[in-house]
Formats: sequence, C-alpha cells, structure tokens
Amino acid sequence: MNQVNLFNAKAQLSNLVHRAAAGEEIIIAKNGIPQARLVPLGSETNLPPRSPGRLKGKIQESADFNQTPDEIITAFEGG
Repeated sequence: MNQVNLFNAKAQLSNLVHRAAAGEEIIIAKNGIPQARLVPLGSETNLPPRSPGRLKGKIQESADFNQTPDEIITAFEGG
C-alpha cells in the first residue's frame, strides 16, 4: 500500500489509476493525513450479487397498514 500526497496525485492521476487497476492499493493523503483510498474496481466488496425476491413471502403488512388514524389526519390538517 502506497501513500501519495494529494498534490502529486493530481499530477499523476493517470499513472495511479493504472497502478490501482493492476491491483495496487493507493492511499491519497492531504498534509500527511489519509483522505481517500484508490483500489481496483470490484475490490470494495466480495459479497455475492443481489438476488431479487429473496424475502418473497416472508414479509407481511398489517391489515390496517393503509389506514391513517383520525387524530393524525386532524394534526396534519391543523384542526
């Protein structure tokens, strides 16, 4: 893992992106304090892709889900 000053990172951005794409992790620092990390695309997570519908049939809403109590309607209407 390399640390690069922000000023130098601006001047070397193309080279830094090339190095990151090759697998290198680069820390970009401002005044010696790490501010950002440049990593290869896809390395931010090793989670499997999302699968739509995994919770189908496992979540139910209550029978009165779409009913708003009168006191709340009155509060919104300023009555």
